[in-house]
Amino acid sequence: MTRTTRDNRRRGAVFAAALALALALPLAGAGAALARPAGDQAASSLAADRQDVQLELPRPTGPYAIGRDTLHLVDRSRPDPWVPEAKGRELMVDLYYPARPGTGAPAAYTSTEEARLLLEFRGLDKVIPAEAVSGVRTHARTDARPMPGRHPLVVLSPGFTTSRYTLTLLAEELTSRGYVVAAMDHAYESVGTRFPGDRILTCVACEKSEETGLAPVAEGRAEDVSFLLDRLTGPRPAWRHAWSIDPRRIGMAGHSIGGNSAAQTMATDSRVRAGVNMDGTFFADVPAEGLDGRPFLMLGTDTLHHPGGQDQSWDRAWQRLDGWKRWLSVTDSGHFTFTDLPVLAEQLGLPDPEAPLSGTRSGEITRDYVSAFFDQQLRGIPQPLLDGPSAANPEVRFHTP
Repeated sequence: MTRTTRDNRRRGAVFAAALALALALPLAGAGAALARPAGDQAASSLAADRQDVQLELPRPTGPYAIGRDTLHLVDRSRPDPWVPEAKGRELMVDLYYPARPGTGAPAAYTSTEEARLLLEFRGLDKVIPAEAVSGVRTHARTDARPMPGRHPLVVLSPGFTTSRYTLTLLAEELTSRGYVVAAMDHAYESVGTRFPGDRILTCVACEKSEETGLAPVAEGRAEDVSFLLDRLTGPRPAWRHAWSIDPRRIGMAGHSIGGNSAAQTMATDSRVRAGVNMDGTFFADVPAEGLDGRPFLMLGTDTLHHPGGQDQSWDRAWQRLDGWKRWLSVTDSGHFTFTDLPVLAEQLGLPDPEAPLSGTRSGEITRDYVSAFFDQQLRGIPQPLLDGPSAANPEVRFHTP
């Protein structure tokens, strides 16, 4: 594992850093869980205090209600890169779509077991009840009736070890503004994702990537996205509302390795017209010839992802990007700033001392800048927010190295 990988994971543990302050305990290792609290009784007491907390994602700002379907897809044309004996490459995909208000039933955030595995991985299973996370109140509804018309599609890919539900805030925001959103889970790349048959697939890639590095993760995910696009926009589509997707307007955003995967997908699939990397190292480099002039946004932490910073892959990527591009960094942010986690941590009373930006501002900045990017690039609506620094967002720095 590279030094950059270790530092990314260390900075990435929003919940872990918060607990380190609360319990005055050191990190057990890079990107790993915290050591256990000194006594299970003390941890149980903290968990009990949070048992009845009703966590809720911020209400989306757009005019559309939100529907959500879930698809299980299997690409039988290629073996899984981490478990070759598996019968194809499996994906779980949440499809968010603009819906008619008042239809459908409330959608769950995640399952209790998936939440438990995430908390256990972060060393927080004794402090935060899994039910508090699985019970997060969302704004999407299952079996909602879709709105008419065709909409741009945005694919979302989560960070390594995390699942698609950690990008729900962004998925719901984009959908409320009139996008179809496909949030993906890639088999064996999270600490726990539920698949049909009550199977929980865990992170086989975590161990194997110690030898291979993380470039194969981004490369494999690019193949996953191309397969997904085939199944959504090709003949005999897998999704019942596929007619609502405009195949000429497709973008992709991802967190961490998911952001690297956005660039890698654009390098290999011309259907993806615009991409966003949210604080991800470019383990798979942007091609020397660029991305055929297509637009790309790099949105990252100010500590790691500034020009000449520790992660030099961003400097290389910037020089190779050959279309409209922006390099933004956010002051006081952390690796997970661009996910749901700081929003939820704030509601639990667990701020991150290494990333003092509030959960509220973390959600607002992520939502506003990523949505503005896709509105401009996929809809052709000019966005002054992307022209330069603004007084309303003093934390956001624009870089032009």
